[in-house]
Amino acid sequence: MTRPAGVSLPATLTPPRAAERPGSTTLMRLSAAARLAAAAAPAPMAVVRTRDELRAARDLLPGRVAVVMTMGALHEGHAELIRQARLLADSVVVTVFVNPLQFGVGEDLDRYPRTLDADLALCEREGAAVVFTPTPDVVYPDGPPQVRVAAGAIGAVLEGAWRPGHLDGVLTVVLKLLHLTAPHVALFGQKDAQQLSAIRAMVRDLDVDVQVVAVPTVREDDGLALSSRNRYLSPAERRSALVLSRALATGDADAGRAMVASEPGVELDYYERVDSSTFVVDPDGDLVVVAARVGATRLIDNCILERRRPCSAPC
Repeated sequence: MTRPAGVSLPATLTPPRAAERPGSTTLMRLSAAARLAAAAAPAPMAVVRTRDELRAARDLLPGRVAVVMTMGALHEGHAELIRQARLLADSVVVTVFVNPLQFGVGEDLDRYPRTLDADLALCEREGAAVVFTPTPDVVYPDGPPQVRVAAGAIGAVLEGAWRPGHLDGVLTVVLKLLHLTAPHVALFGQKDAQQLSAIRAMVRDLDVDVQVVAVPTVREDDGLALSSRNRYLSPAERRSALVLSRALATGDADAGRAMVASEPGVELDYYERVDSSTFVVDPDGDLVVVAARVGATRLIDNCILERRRPCSAPC
């Protein structure tokens, strides 16, 4: 129970038993046990919204720190990121920020799902130490930044071609959040494979002192890759969306394209086999990637391959 400031608890009317008097062995044993229990108990999760609050919370984190960056609308895929982060670090910082820089004109920035209360509950359940939930004016205090990170060649193909400027916006916010959270390790989902590759290139080329770790895509039992945008799908659209993971399992560009193109209600943007570090199309590449619109919802997915071999099952 929380005691109001300045209010003392009443003294007990009866003296403590001999075994509980100050200096007794029993009391010292109990105190030692209480100290051990307190040390083992995790500190309450801190929810911070400003740079100063984040700095203060970050300074209190012991040991190795991991960051998991999200746009909210968290699901089991994000939970797995936090779990893996806890295996790699002593403390985990989760960021929840819908980044306007990575949305183009006519995209779903305004309707992107925002479920902060549920997000915080998931973070607490999974053992996050700090959750940073800034507004755009906190991340971009002077408005849209004049200087941004350019993704280069990888930002001009596939996702970069279909969503011009998207990867520039992703890299800009990722670099800012790396500076603000100062982690030793940053975890990202394999589902956003091109984004992951661009982040790795940025960290390497700009000498950012952080370890980047990829976490495998989490899927429903029927193969659908988890995505915050899945909630947009109607039951019929969700059934149609399963064609993406089935197509990836072929590992073959022609067969995969034909499979997606034949599915009613699904419009293919691309299906390619690529080199996973450059995203240059390569018939012997180690990754197949797909993007398609299911109804009004755009979904992406990918599958890691062994060179020259098809994918035996959804990745």
